[in-house]
Amino acid sequence: MASSPILPAAMLTETRAAPMPAHWRDFVALTKPRVMSLVIFTGLCGLLAAPGGINPVLGFTAILCIAMGAGGAAALNQWWEADVDAKMKRTASRPLPAGRMDRQSALHFGVGLSFFSVILMGMATNWFAAAILAISILFYVVVYTIWLKPRTAQNIV
Repeated sequence: MASSPILPAAMLTETRAAPMPAHWRDFVALTKPRVMSLVIFTGLCGLLAAPGGINPVLGFTAILCIAMGAGGAAALNQWWEADVDAKMKRTASRPLPAGRMDRQSALHFGVGLSFFSVILMGMATNWFAAAILAISILFYVVVYTIWLKPRTAQNIV
């Protein structure tokens, strides 16, 4: 008579499926395009309202850098809040909580996009503008995402 084997306790623990390889659309979703469009509009208004003229190529590059910086900051925001996003109906379908992307890919994407945006801004326009962009990214990620959001409902003010 055959008896069923007894499984060790370690084999009875629940295992989590590895995230699927991320699709390019998931990386775009990490940048929060709707929020980014507001940042781009604000930057464009600033360029248009500034006294004097600006070379159109430099203006486009500056707006591109602002968009990349905002996208990188948004990706880092989603990387930090993946556990919280999984609990909310509105955000549960984002790439990280939905399991379509692993956290390390989101972290690398956010840091890389942020870093590249600051370097390109510095090389294309000036280092003061690049410093302002870097401070903006750090403010969004550290002050807003990490410090204010979990502590107060007034975080957006």
